[in-house]
Amino acid sequence: MNQENYNYDKIAKAIEFIVANAKEQPSLFEVAEEVSISQFHFQRVFTEWAGVSPKKFLQFITASYLKEKIRETSNLVELAEQAGLSSQSRVYDHFISIEAVTPQEFKTSGKGLAIRYGIHPTPFGDCFIAVTDRGICAMAFVDEASREAELIALAKKWHYANIQHDQDSTKSFIDRIFQPATGSLEKLPVLIQGTNFQLKVWEALLSIPKGAVTTYQQIAQSIGHPAAVRAVGSAVGDNPIAYLIPCHRVIRKEGMLGEYRWGSLRKKALIGWEAARSA
Repeated sequence: MNQENYNYDKIAKAIEFIVANAKEQPSLFEVAEEVSISQFHFQRVFTEWAGVSPKKFLQFITASYLKEKIRETSNLVELAEQAGLSSQSRVYDHFISIEAVTPQEFKTSGKGLAIRYGIHPTPFGDCFIAVTDRGICAMAFVDEASREAELIALAKKWHYANIQHDQDSTKSFIDRIFQPATGSLEKLPVLIQGTNFQLKVWEALLSIPKGAVTTYQQIAQSIGHPAAVRAVGSAVGDNPIAYLIPCHRVIRKEGMLGEYRWGSLRKKALIGWEAARSA
C-alpha cells in the first residue's frame, strides 16, 4: 500500500472514532490506540495531514460550526462577485473551465475520442482519473472493490472512445490538483456529459470557496430554480468530477453533512481538511 493511502486509512479510521465518541472527548492516546499506532506517530501523521490537532479538526465538522459557515455563504452569486471571479471559470485555488460535449458528441458516445486513465494516491485515498486532450472527463475516489466499476462506468459513458491505461500522463493532472504549489497555473479543463440543468448546478458548485459550505436550497436559488431542491440534490449526486467540482461542500441546512457519493466519512475528511487550511 502506498504510504499516502496508508496514512489516509489511519486518519479516516481516527476521524470515524473521534466523531462517534465526540461527547466523551477521547484523548490522543485513546485515538492512537484505536488506529493501532503510537501516540507520537499518530500526532505527527494527523497534524501533517490536517494541519491541526484531532481535537481542533473535530470542531470543523460539528453542526454548530457548519451552520455558521452556511450563513457566511448565503448568497453564492454575491460571493463570486466579491471575489471578482466568474463562478464558471474559477474554483479559488484551481482554475477550472467546464466544457460540455455537444449533442452530436453525446449521441456518438465519444467516437474518435482518446481517453487515458490512471489510479493514483491522494490525501483522501486512491483516485481514479480519466483525461482527454480537451480535459478531465472522469474523476472518482476508489478502493479495491470499486476500481473496476469506475472503469466499466467510463467505458459505458464513452462507449466508442479509445480508452487506454496511462499512469504517466494522468499523474501530471493529479499532481496539479493535489499539489498545486508545484503544479501549473494553467486552467484545468473538464469535459463532461450532462443536461443543461446539471451543468448549471455543477457550475454553481465552483463558486463555493475552499473551507466553505452551502446547502441544496442555496444552490437552487443561485441558479434561478428555488423550488428545484430535489433536482439539485440529484445533480449534485451525479457530479462526474470528484473534488474539482466540489459537491462535497454541499450539506443539509441543519448543519448535517449528509450523504456523499464517495462515502460520508470521506466527506467529513474533505470538509474538515479544507476548513483547517482556510481557518
